[in-house]
Amino acid sequence: MGSELIYRGHEAQPASDSYSPKPDKPWASVTRAARYMLREQRLLFVLVGIAIATLIFTIIPTSRVQLAPHTTTTPILDSITYFPIETQNKFSYQHRLGIGSGNPTGKIPLGLKRKGLRIVVTGGAGFVGSHLVDRLIARGDSVIVVDNFFTGRKENVMHHFGNPNFELIRHDVVEPLLLEVDQIYHLACPASPVHYKFNPVKTIISFFTRLAKRVGARFLLTSTSEVYGDPLQHPQKETYWGNVNPIGVRSCYDEGKRTAETLTMDYHRGAEVEVRIARIFNTYGPRMCIDDGRVVSNFVAQALRKEPLTVYGDGKQTRSFQYVSDLVEGLMRLMEGEHVGPFNLGNPGEFTMLELAEVVQETIDPNARIEFRPNTEDDPHKRKPDITRAKELLGWEPKVSLRKGLPLMVSDFRQRIFGDHKEGSSSTINKASSG
Repeated sequence: MGSELIYRGHEAQPASDSYSPKPDKPWASVTRAARYMLREQRLLFVLVGIAIATLIFTIIPTSRVQLAPHTTTTPILDSITYFPIETQNKFSYQHRLGIGSGNPTGKIPLGLKRKGLRIVVTGGAGFVGSHLVDRLIARGDSVIVVDNFFTGRKENVMHHFGNPNFELIRHDVVEPLLLEVDQIYHLACPASPVHYKFNPVKTIISFFTRLAKRVGARFLLTSTSEVYGDPLQHPQKETYWGNVNPIGVRSCYDEGKRTAETLTMDYHRGAEVEVRIARIFNTYGPRMCIDDGRVVSNFVAQALRKEPLTVYGDGKQTRSFQYVSDLVEGLMRLMEGEHVGPFNLGNPGEFTMLELAEVVQETIDPNARIEFRPNTEDDPHKRKPDITRAKELLGWEPKVSLRKGLPLMVSDFRQRIFGDHKEGSSSTINKASSG
């Protein structure tokens, strides 16, 4: 019995060895996939989806490029940069976009928008700072204004209240402040003699590089043409070391800015902070303080009030005047560029004080009188920037002439001095007279 069971087991073995499964037909997997796609019109839906996606990605980039003029500097929120195409090719796309290669076509790479930056503007409620804030906000950046309102005014930035990309902090920059930012524009410092003589010690120590070092932000210092003092070189180049009285009444500002430049370069060399230095020459435009003692604001306010135009000394001192929008353009190009500086940012058009008074008379009141007074201490005799470096390395030069920019400033001063009602009455009277 046992042997029979063993034999039957052996007998069954050949039967199992002789079995083989049915081989697969060639291309069976392909035909199964094809049948799946053809059922319930799946292929049709796939083709329609591909067509729609192709249409979207073809139309959207084209429309953006058409909306962005390449020959102006109008702020465009979706543009890759703030500047024209010819300027874009000169500067760092890597820093702006956070990518490793440039974009020579000027178009936005597919699916990629410009990287918005988080930027601090110290003194951002002031004359120049508020115009800079306008440009940065329009570009799509998030801006934090830090100002103690010594010379700044909330009215200069009130139109940004309620914008989620705008923050305002009342703070004195001589005190520590903890923020996380990408860039720092350091404009906080009283720039007119009336204001910087009021507190000369704070004028010297207004500084913000420690924050830049801590967070790794790029730091731009707005220095001044006053670092050249009463220059013996004309026009002044960035290589000129200056002729400054270190103990005069203006030295808190002159030497304060020279010290700031020194510290900025020490942070750059010793702590590897990315820095930029701009030396700003006389600037004018809307939102200037009306009674800050600077010559353009003095002349405009006096002419509007029917007061004599006060000229100090013989009126043969020279200055160069740039409109505020030109300065802001230069500051932004410097920040986005790859050069430390310093760079002179000013208009090389040179005017004596008497010539400036004549332009103000032509613009406001031909009958305005000129009144001479004794000159102030350490008043520079000549001031004119050499902007060759800015032209070559930043692609920047001023566009607005004095005779074109001054009426814009006069309109702003007239409104602030007399108010809307009186300005409207005055314009009505002028129209009636001309009629």
